[in-house]
Amino acid sequence: MALYAAYGSNLDPAQMIRRCPHSPSLGTGWIEGWRLTFGGEEMGWEGALATLAEAPGEHVYVGLYDLTEADAAHLDAWEGADTGLYRKTKVRVKTLDGDRLAWVYVLDGYEGGLPSARYLGVLAQAAEDAGAPDDYVRELRERPCRSAGA
Repeated sequence: MALYAAYGSNLDPAQMIRRCPHSPSLGTGWIEGWRLTFGGEEMGWEGALATLAEAPGEHVYVGLYDLTEADAAHLDAWEGADTGLYRKTKVRVKTLDGDRLAWVYVLDGYEGGLPSARYLGVLAQAAEDAGAPDDYVRELRERPCRSAGA
């Protein structure tokens, strides 16, 4: 099994149960030295997509999952990793039980663009459902975004 650090909409525990039903949650943690950002606006969605970028002094809240091979393959297909949209990279996750090495999806494209208001709302709700601190959720809800129809 492979340790996966979920961020963005995959922070939603109910979504991860649907997408990876055979992979248990191992709690939450923080990726230090990275930040949540957006890119891929040109891909044709309603706005930019969540991704991570290295950024000293920043951090991203994540959920940890012990993925089975089958669930990892299903998640790769869902996230577009099998088409090159996202690539996998290893990161160190700080947890209450110590540091863990896990992989994350990082957009294989340029950073930039704004997410839609709807998508940003999904990300904030996912973080709240995963138990992220209030200030982290508030920062997500207050990020710049594209308004409906823009």
